[in-house]
Parts: sequence; structure tokens; C-alpha cells
Amino acid sequence: MVNSALYVGLGMLTGIISGMFGIGGGIILIPALVFFFGFTQHAAQGTTMALLVLPIGFFAALEYYRHGNVDIRVGALIALGFFVGGFFGARIATELSEAVLTRVFGVGLVLIGIRMIIS
Repeated sequence: MVNSALYVGLGMLTGIISGMFGIGGGIILIPALVFFFGFTQHAAQGTTMALLVLPIGFFAALEYYRHGNVDIRVGALIALGFFVGGFFGARIATELSEAVLTRVFGVGLVLIGIRMIIS
């Protein structure tokens, strides 16, 4: 079993990125859970929906849970990190210029897209 601190760290990283750019689950969490933590695509999506459960993903998470594709413990740990990380990400983003923030966001999307295409 992966160390709980790694899941909280993933949540922190995702929270920071989300706070900076307004993205998170589909762009950061799902690929990270699949590529670095060995989750199946279904389990990664289900766990991500579970950590975002109220109010956005309740019914989606419930459906994934019914099919055995939600890890409640991992979702809770990542949510903890995401909660704190979002604050720090927003603080960082508000200090960056519009041009820098836009460029960093674009580069991140391209790199993630390339990784998903070649893997």
C-alpha cells in the first residue's frame, strides 16, 4: 500500500495547480493515479469523483462506487491535500502576471497531452 503521505502530497500538488489554473481532477489527478499509483482508468476516475463528491460528483461517484471503482481512503487523503494546496495555488497565481500564468498553463496542458498520447 502506498504511503498515505504520497496521496496527501498528490492532493497538495493538485490543489496548488487547481488554485493557480482552475484545473485538477481530469488533468492532474487521474493521470497521476494511473501513471504513478497503478490505478486502472476506471478506479482513478471513480476515486477522483469521490473526493469531489459534494455537491459536484455525488451521483457519478455513487455509480463508480457501485461498480467497485472508488477507493474512499485514497480519495479522502487526496482531498485533504487538495484543500490546503488550493489555497497556496491561488496565492501563487495571484502574484503572477497574466502572460506568465497563461504560458505556464498552456505548457502544462501540452506536456500532459503528449504524455497521454505516447503512453
